[in-house]
Amino acid sequence: MSGVPDIDALVIGAGFSGLYLLAKLRENGFNVRLVDAAAEPGGIWYWNCYPGARVDSHVPIYEFSDERVWRDWTWSERFPGWRELRRYFRHACHVLDLWPAMKLGVAMRSAVFDEDAGFWRVELADGDRLTTRHLLPCTGFAAKAYIPSLPGLDRFAGPAHHTAHWPQEGIDFTGKRVAIIGTGASGVQVAQEAAREAAQLTIYQRTPILALPMRQRSLTEVEQAQAKPGYPEIFRQRRLSSGGFEIPRLDQSALEVSSDERTATFERLWAAGGFHYWVGNYADILVDERANRLAYDFWRDKVRERIADPALQEKLAPSEPPHPFGVKRPSLEQTYYDIFNQPNVKLVDLRDEPIVEILPHGVATSAGVRQHDVLVLATGFDAVTGGLMQMDIRGRHGTTLAIAWKEGARTHLGYAVSGFPNMLFLYGPQSPSGFANGPSAAEVQGDWVTSFLMHLRHAGLDGFEAEPDTHDAWGRHMDELAAPTLFPRADSWYMGANIPGKPRQLLNYPSLVIYAEMCEAAAAGGYTGFRLS
Repeated sequence: MSGVPDIDALVIGAGFSGLYLLAKLRENGFNVRLVDAAAEPGGIWYWNCYPGARVDSHVPIYEFSDERVWRDWTWSERFPGWRELRRYFRHACHVLDLWPAMKLGVAMRSAVFDEDAGFWRVELADGDRLTTRHLLPCTGFAAKAYIPSLPGLDRFAGPAHHTAHWPQEGIDFTGKRVAIIGTGASGVQVAQEAAREAAQLTIYQRTPILALPMRQRSLTEVEQAQAKPGYPEIFRQRRLSSGGFEIPRLDQSALEVSSDERTATFERLWAAGGFHYWVGNYADILVDERANRLAYDFWRDKVRERIADPALQEKLAPSEPPHPFGVKRPSLEQTYYDIFNQPNVKLVDLRDEPIVEILPHGVATSAGVRQHDVLVLATGFDAVTGGLMQMDIRGRHGTTLAIAWKEGARTHLGYAVSGFPNMLFLYGPQSPSGFANGPSAAEVQGDWVTSFLMHLRHAGLDGFEAEPDTHDAWGRHMDELAAPTLFPRADSWYMGANIPGKPRQLLNYPSLVIYAEMCEAAAAGGYTGFRLS
């Protein structure tokens, strides 16, 4: 290797992972910069500004563990909305003094590894060029929106936006005929808001969403001040859980306890709200079909209590599960099931009447035409791999990630790919990403990456690259983790099954704590699987 790059590391993305890594590397003496296409920090919380957008992890779990950030910060709600989250990220950048190292509102146009020099050559969208020893994409698992092929979509006369591409100035639903295509998390959140304002709301559903009660509530400064002495223990505990929450999973089988005890446990978790019924349930809910069915039946009956129309009960909470409970990430709802009792809300089951085409002023299905003024595309994401594959990142011999992952994601430890030296991605494929609370995963991975780069520096080394055979080993490990679970039973983005033609594989590591142990073991062995130079 030869030459000296402009900086030690370039972080791409200003969400939890990017900001945490930027702070850790700067504090340890690295010359590091961060770029993001968004005009403000916050990652997904810059792009997610649709009506009702809010996080599905509760605070203080969904925040940095650094006392400098939480000491003088208070939240207004248990599950903050996008505006408050944006303020939080600005606060974090201020107290951690990150602004001088950040360039916002400018996308990375390309990154090419210079094999002779041993570093990356990067071009930004504004024409600036720089060189960096290490390339550190932190683009998140939902960085590439998915819009299905809908004939006529480009001819729709009114506002038509994917929830991830929502206009920053917003859209007024008042008195409008609003259509929402999709019933994932963003579809649920928009529907709850639109039902209050729209003259007519039509929700186009393909698969029922198995949403859980959010149990939103306001928070006071006094109660947060009283709770803050316990924050360090909360943050310690979240690193010890499979999902990065402070919610421990029960170590019992749902089949080992009496019906009365099981029902009481289900009721307790249901009342707690948030992800308690998912994350804190019996140990075999996600691996045993009989236990899973018990959890589904309880969910179904709870939801049906809130829906007056028996036909809608069957559409929204079917007698037979559309897929095992919990193998798709549950959305959290506040009034979603209640809105179907309103005369201005209609449900269209796309399995009964699929969309034929989008018209200038409506949607045509196999059963007829409905008139709409606004079209909301809540159609999800090319998750986990899509964000990285859409970037022009070229490793050895000009190979892109899109080429390297044509047959499916292949990584070492969910961090690195052979043929892409000196590059580590966080919150990416085959890491906990979509299975874990974002800040928890960001800190576990950010600490490991920082330690790795410090190891290289102390050893007088400039580079690293994953060995080719590590891909197969980590892939087999992922397959072994998925095999005994019910996750492969659903066509979810966890499996890449929501994107036509995308290779089917478990894209996320299902346990943050086991993942951390595996990565620490690799570090203790001298960073096994990496060729250091």
